[in-house]
Amino acid sequence: MAGGSTDAAAALVGCDALWESHLGPDGLHELAAELGSDVPFCLVGGTALGAGRGERLTTVLGRGSYHWVFALADGGLSTPAVYAELDRMRARLPVVAPDVPPQLFAALRTGDARKLAPWLVNDLQPAALALRPALRRTLEAGRDSRALAGIVSGSGPTCAFLTTGEPEAIAMVAALSGSGTCRAVRRAHGPVAGARVVAMD
Repeated sequence: MAGGSTDAAAALVGCDALWESHLGPDGLHELAAELGSDVPFCLVGGTALGAGRGERLTTVLGRGSYHWVFALADGGLSTPAVYAELDRMRARLPVVAPDVPPQLFAALRTGDARKLAPWLVNDLQPAALALRPALRRTLEAGRDSRALAGIVSGSGPTCAFLTTGEPEAIAMVAALSGSGTCRAVRRAHGPVAGARVVAMD
């Protein structure tokens, strides 16, 4: 869930303000990209398309707010191991350039979660499921709880579920908490702003 990357982005913004470095967005972005692929996005927030390692960002026009439920697994899943498994799986397949379907951008412009749901895909999911088959039960529990869509988040083992709205997300938290398929459940909404200074004493 990019917890470390979020902390890194917050630390960069905080240190820039505290030390009065005046690095500006470009300077902060350059430092963020050196720290990690996810850190630049945590600086800017919103909705963006990532290129390169994910550090080259293009803002994407989106409307509305989306409500998510996250199922946290018991135990971790090694990111390098997931990428290695993906490489192993892809070795048997032809190389295909990544492509973002225009329907995804169109769905984001509507702000309609039902239109966005069919386009949620994570290329790392098959590898994560191969290494942690129990995550299939979590995804099934989310679908049984009326999620519009469910995917493994990043390299896992957290699973993310898109819902139609806040009441549905609250109901899903209760259902997943009692499903026995995850350690904990959290609710969130987005998009949200990136790292920023709230107050200086």
